[in-house]
Amino acid sequence: MYMKEYERWLGEVKEDYLLAELNEIKSDDERIKDRFIRSLEFGTAGLRGVLGAGTYRMNVYTVAKATQGLANYLLSENDKPSVAISYDSRIRSDEFAKIAAQVLAANGIHVYLYAQLMPVPMLSFATRATKSDAGIMVTASHNPAKYNGYKVYGPDGCQMTSESADKVLAEINKLDIFADIKKVDFDKALSDGVIEYTSDEVIEKYYSWVLDQRMRKDIFSKSPMKMVYSPLNGAGNIPVRTVLARAGLTDISVVPEQEKPDGNFPTCPYPNPEIKEAMALGLEKVKAENADILIATDPDCDRVGIAVKDDKGEYVLITGNQVGILLTDYIAKTRKELGTLPKNPVLVKSLVSSSLADAVAASHGVETINVLTGFKYIGETIKKLEEKGEKDRFILGFEESYGYLVGTEVRDKDAVVATLMISEMAAYYTYTGTSIYNVLQDIYAKFGYYLNKVDSYEFEGLSGMDKMARIMQGLRDKPLDVIGSYKVVAREDYKTLVHRDEITGEEKHIDLPNANIMVYFLDGGNQVIVRPSGTEPKIKVYYSLKGKDAADAARIKDDIDTTMKSVLR
Repeated sequence: MYMKEYERWLGEVKEDYLLAELNEIKSDDERIKDRFIRSLEFGTAGLRGVLGAGTYRMNVYTVAKATQGLANYLLSENDKPSVAISYDSRIRSDEFAKIAAQVLAANGIHVYLYAQLMPVPMLSFATRATKSDAGIMVTASHNPAKYNGYKVYGPDGCQMTSESADKVLAEINKLDIFADIKKVDFDKALSDGVIEYTSDEVIEKYYSWVLDQRMRKDIFSKSPMKMVYSPLNGAGNIPVRTVLARAGLTDISVVPEQEKPDGNFPTCPYPNPEIKEAMALGLEKVKAENADILIATDPDCDRVGIAVKDDKGEYVLITGNQVGILLTDYIAKTRKELGTLPKNPVLVKSLVSSSLADAVAASHGVETINVLTGFKYIGETIKKLEEKGEKDRFILGFEESYGYLVGTEVRDKDAVVATLMISEMAAYYTYTGTSIYNVLQDIYAKFGYYLNKVDSYEFEGLSGMDKMARIMQGLRDKPLDVIGSYKVVAREDYKTLVHRDEITGEEKHIDLPNANIMVYFLDGGNQVIVRPSGTEPKIKVYYSLKGKDAADAARIKDDIDTTMKSVLR
């Protein structure tokens, strides 16, 4: 079957570069099979895959088919739908965005397309600002250069819900990848007005909204600071520097090798600010220039990583959890001081993010809402607040994987607004005679040292996913009463959506979607979360461990690991 599809592609494909690849693999059955044995799966995050020819690759045909399915879905739900489109610096991102626009236009769907690459938050914003029925972001986030992807957003600017994605998938599955795709000439659709470039007005509205999130609008004049910035060859360069300059932060030095958009990401195999290798050139430059802070954003500019000086003058990387904790503390106490903290303020974070944030938030009278992993759940929580007329209660959303959001006009991670807020926080702490690093140590001194770590257990081979399923079922069939030396005082099973207090035996319903996640609350304020990947043969274990200091927290981790390693063997 796959060979027949391969031969069909040989006869149908028009692009020279795709034909060259198909001809190159003509006598290699395994490589043909890998490309044609299945299709890229359309899920809640859209498409993501390796670039190349075939049904299991990201190319103009798989993108066009997905877009035709999206078009059919939108036309079944709306009279005159419209779609906003953006793209990042990845290989063929601009081409895929253009193809998507051509397919939508051929179906009579109005398209708002950014004329140049723009980041995820600006796509989310444009979807809402243009009152579009959907948004498309062409990106593979921080994956290696050989990948690209296609994320679909709902009219609220949040990633498409599972229910809607399932309907789009059903439409896609009805289509033949060649015969059933409508496509119009791009220039004709542009001249006819069916495709239009996103207006400068929308871009300016986004910049104004970001700047409105500032709390101390004169801080950079009071406390000038020097920044080293890296867009990691992605889409953040112009938006981040534009916003910072308008806010008054102009002493910015950009890592030259990572400044220009380049989907090959020549300086790092994984363009992800979570990874030290991606920050290496920035660390060299910030040290050479003795700057105050290093900030880097990933290719689609929805994640941000930072490095600051410690108390010895050495530059240290600050984790996603630590930045989330620092922002929680800074935003809550600043808005309290300025009298702008709303009534019943809310922090929304993923449940795998540090529980220290919950404690810090509570100390400021801020409620914490924990949601499933995936920033769309934070966006959905904002929508629920909005529906009750309470969206102003939202003061911050974050995930431990370096994603943050301040304000509610964007419904996804936003590294532009996060960079501005982190910079404001850094400048303010310098102005008051302290630093980001010292404030973090103060938080640990007040609340205890929290070790947050993620361990991955891999299960290779065809039986890997089956073994993972058996392990998770075993945790449910024979509940752990003790992990290491620590008693389980409560547990949550997100498959059954039950929270059970092991001391009283009381059970409560968890008001979240089902997920294959187990949470263990232990003596001493420690927490262990077990979560299998839905796409890879691995189980992740998230630790949030409270010790007197770093050494004590590390000892607790070693103790708990004795149980976890035996359970996940």
